[in-house]
Amino acid sequence: MSSAAFDSMWSALEQVGRVGSGGYRRFAWTPEDRTLREWFAAECARRGLDLTVDRVGNQWAWWWDGPGTVDDAVAAGRPGVAIGSHLDSVPDGGAFDGPLGVVSALATVDRLREAGVRPDVPLAVVNFVDEEGARFGVACAGSRVLTGQLTPERALALRDADGTTYAEALRAAGRDPAELGPDDETLRRVGTFVELHVEQGRALVDLGAPVAVASDIWPHGRWRFDFSGEANHAGTTRLEDRRDAMLGYADLVLGARHVATQRGCVATVGKVAVTPGAVNAVPSRVTGWLDARGPQEDQVRALVDELTGRAGETGAQVVRESWTPTTRFDAALGDRLRQVLARAGGAAEPLSVPVLGTGAGHDAGILATAGVPSAMLFVRNPTGVSHSPAEHAERADCHAGVEALVACVRDLTSLRAAPAADGADA
Repeated sequence: MSSAAFDSMWSALEQVGRVGSGGYRRFAWTPEDRTLREWFAAECARRGLDLTVDRVGNQWAWWWDGPGTVDDAVAAGRPGVAIGSHLDSVPDGGAFDGPLGVVSALATVDRLREAGVRPDVPLAVVNFVDEEGARFGVACAGSRVLTGQLTPERALALRDADGTTYAEALRAAGRDPAELGPDDETLRRVGTFVELHVEQGRALVDLGAPVAVASDIWPHGRWRFDFSGEANHAGTTRLEDRRDAMLGYADLVLGARHVATQRGCVATVGKVAVTPGAVNAVPSRVTGWLDARGPQEDQVRALVDELTGRAGETGAQVVRESWTPTTRFDAALGDRLRQVLARAGGAAEPLSVPVLGTGAGHDAGILATAGVPSAMLFVRNPTGVSHSPAEHAERADCHAGVEALVACVRDLTSLRAAPAADGADA
């Protein structure tokens, strides 16, 4: 039954925000986003879940059949377990990044109910807003503001490519910008967070496993490089007389690849703005955005320092727009989930469950940084492609992901003692 529910929900989402490339444009506080939020609310209402919206706009749907309210349970020392992800996308993004986690979380509720399970602690399904940062440039904005890692003042002043501020977008979506801010009341309800996500790589293909547990998120950040020059005629200005802002930008693009290779990192210049932007004009200003990540924090910082130094030789200005150090997921929680998944798969040894690090940022990482015990499950991606229409997961692996999440949630929402590790006292 839960497989059919998964398939039905997946079909309902397939055309929302889809564009000619076959990918999706589901940006925060747009009509497409409104449709997704309404879909989520309807699915939660269909299941009788208690939907709340925090000060940022993140949607939380609670299942609690125990005595009193969710807050009563929290006060009695029974904080909730939250599962879910996000529904927004990058430009021309794939179908799975985010929605797979939300649909799987709702299907998990169905599967638990089919099995007659009643959680001993509250269970929430969450849809985080603006995880990708595609419109306003700051990833995980919904969870960052929620946890106080992004101030309301900075968030409200962010602008999209059309010059619309975050505050204006909120008003257009019917929300009061003055309400935006950290929400400690919501956070107090969450004792554990588990986010299921499509794998953004292809390690599980090589490992022959449909599901893995995450270990950490690599350090990563975004930097803006502003190169200045002088606009002039492309056909009449001698090369030696030109101040071409594009040359510094070109060095940044090539340098990013070269230095990243040397330092075992990845670096991407995936966005550029050119002024005046005419084919027959020498650029007077070029702005490029660098995304840099890697398994070792010191190497990522060294990469950016080297590129900043090279750009500085041309007079460029460099602004750090975001930085997140290495985020390690709760080790005890990860070990517990590996044991649960090993048992569910008929294995006695938790080492049979793969553990993967990732270079992609996630709301689970933001909550982990805020002190919420968090974990992630990855579902196999046979192409390894993400942030692209080619992103994919086989339906059988999606269903396996649901079953894995069911096993984990069933264990985490039970008040019985956590399973002891091999050789440890029970």
